[in-house]
Amino acid sequence: MINNKKKINVGVGFVTGRKNFKRVAKTYINNWNESDIVDSKKYALHLFVAYDLDYKSTKMSDYKISDEEILDTVDSAFYIGTSLIATEVQYLIKNKIIDLKESELIFGEGYAMKRNAVLYFALKNKMDYLIFLDDDEYPIATLRVNDSIVWKGQEVLSTHIENIKYCDMTHGHHCGYISPIPYLEFNDKLSEDEFKIFVESISNDIINWESIKEKMLNGGVTYANLDIIESKKVEVVKEMNGMKFVSGANLGFNLKDTDKIFPFYNPPRARGEDTFLSTCLSECTIRKIPCYTFHDGFSTYQNLLLGVLPNKLKTMNAKSTVIAKRFLQASLGWIRYKPLLLYITDRENYETEIHLIKENLSKVIPSICDYFANDKFKDILSELDFFDAHVKEHYKDFQNTKNAWIKIVNFLGDTKL
Repeated sequence: MINNKKKINVGVGFVTGRKNFKRVAKTYINNWNESDIVDSKKYALHLFVAYDLDYKSTKMSDYKISDEEILDTVDSAFYIGTSLIATEVQYLIKNKIIDLKESELIFGEGYAMKRNAVLYFALKNKMDYLIFLDDDEYPIATLRVNDSIVWKGQEVLSTHIENIKYCDMTHGHHCGYISPIPYLEFNDKLSEDEFKIFVESISNDIINWESIKEKMLNGGVTYANLDIIESKKVEVVKEMNGMKFVSGANLGFNLKDTDKIFPFYNPPRARGEDTFLSTCLSECTIRKIPCYTFHDGFSTYQNLLLGVLPNKLKTMNAKSTVIAKRFLQASLGWIRYKPLLLYITDRENYETEIHLIKENLSKVIPSICDYFANDKFKDILSELDFFDAHVKEHYKDFQNTKNAWIKIVNFLGDTKL
């Protein structure tokens, strides 16, 4: 066990696969050291790093922290790779806590499963709180003032810690390039109405066309709200359509009540792990807290970590091949989890709604392909057919994931470490 029994133990969790991870981690540690919100002497910080060597062809040295400034601040740094996870799975199966199939649901391949590994090791090591951060999100907010932008540092870790003791989860705000939908100039190839139908068909209920349109007009950028930052306003997240929506990063867990901790899940090859977590949170109290992270969704602003603050943010234009490709991949990721989300939140009308989605996409996808000069957008229809056909199987997997998680949490609660 790696916790400090004399202090409140805070886990800081990363699921990472990028070479800039250590720079991001150092930024957050420095951010913590500069904070004046909480008394850092009362808290022990512990890093939990689930790394992926294949995502960007990285090596272990890209994640193993040797910086003395970081090591002097954190009490421990815990690295979670495939071999450690495999060892832990063998341990759980040997002790008849879960079986092989259940272990694959919790710890198998995929982004959700790496988040589960971080959550598991934080619980095993008796953390009081866990805060998830992403390696492409930075503790800084961008604000638009007249025709220019202003940058404002954000006390992310300390704002979570200040609030998490009063609730089950804390969820911060996001700015920057949080949407993969690029700026489009509508023309005779693609109208605004056609694109609206496309976006509303593939996305979840939290995303609405008006907010997407606003981001597009801003060049794909979401700006922070100064009133939220200055007023330090805290809101309680309300349930909408069976969900209390949270995102996977800038997200805090209070680990003291294990009945309120749920696993991440996504269907194979899909994303949406934060969306499916959101469907589990009806009985949880979640605080929306006044801190932003800047999402560097296209990895173009890593120099923010070195203090380089641009006076203008680039427009994410659909004419860029890289940006269009990212939008295609995001669209495929969305449509792969759309059937299961619809099945969970509106099962009574599922068949009617899924038929309507297929009908609408069949009408507008030819225009999408024409606009982007890319026929791979047609794959969205075949992916939708596949995930619709397997929706009951994926729903069963989701339920089995939650059941397996309960077994694991109960075991960890009974285990003396």
